[in-house]
Amino acid sequence: MTKETRNKINLFLRYLLLIVVGTVMVYPLIWMVGASFKTNAEIFSGIGFIPQAPTLEGYVRGFKGYEGMTLLYFMGNTYKFVIPKVAVTVLSAVITAYGFARFHFIGKKFSFAVLLSTLFLPQVVLNVPQYILFNQIGWLDSYFPLIIPSLFAGDTYFVYMLIQFLRGIPKELEEAAKIDGCNVMQTLWYVIVPMLKPSIVSCALFQFMWTSNDFMGPLIYINTVSKYPVSIFLRMSMDADVGFEWNRVLAMSLIAIIPSLTVFFLAQRSFVDGIAAGGVKG
Repeated sequence: MTKETRNKINLFLRYLLLIVVGTVMVYPLIWMVGASFKTNAEIFSGIGFIPQAPTLEGYVRGFKGYEGMTLLYFMGNTYKFVIPKVAVTVLSAVITAYGFARFHFIGKKFSFAVLLSTLFLPQVVLNVPQYILFNQIGWLDSYFPLIIPSLFAGDTYFVYMLIQFLRGIPKELEEAAKIDGCNVMQTLWYVIVPMLKPSIVSCALFQFMWTSNDFMGPLIYINTVSKYPVSIFLRMSMDADVGFEWNRVLAMSLIAIIPSLTVFFLAQRSFVDGIAAGGVKG
């Protein structure tokens, strides 16, 4: 067997393995799409994803919503705090990461150690003190508790990720900008941010998907049904039924994840570049 033949066989086996693994990973989503067009009785009749008697019953019932509030209404509630949170997360994380990566100040090492230590704090430990704080401020039953912590670089993972990326950017670029008359903020905006774009996109995508799927945060702080995001609405619709209408639940779940999938695929290239660059630069 020649070397060229062995290389072709190895290439074929790699692609075959990738196809098999990819199919196994994607199949639950494919099944979910098919099951949303099935009747409740047919959903549990087998693992096939092609419906024998396709029906739009799940989508019709799902769009009816709750007491005049449709599924789209609850999706709108979700993005009322998701989009602001993504924006303030990127803003605060970039500024904080730039400060730690480029400036020297008293207590920098200690502050950075404290910052990293917050990565080891599980959210369940923070729920009670945060709830008490926001209750005293009067922010309960609003979206402020979900947004404001991110304004102060409360998402440590993103700060650390951007710091790792900043360490690979030559300081000579900032020195050249300073010679040209740029101040600190101008250097950050015109020099650093364009080079951080892949990493910033990665941070924004992570935050967008995590916040869109967040269930515990809104459940703790939101008390009014008309302010519920789609994640709580889906759970509420399951609790409200006597015998779950699984085709309706699956149909609503599929519609709810479409924005996240769309945003991910539109920014996929920058997302992958940001993750790869952050890993290498570290």
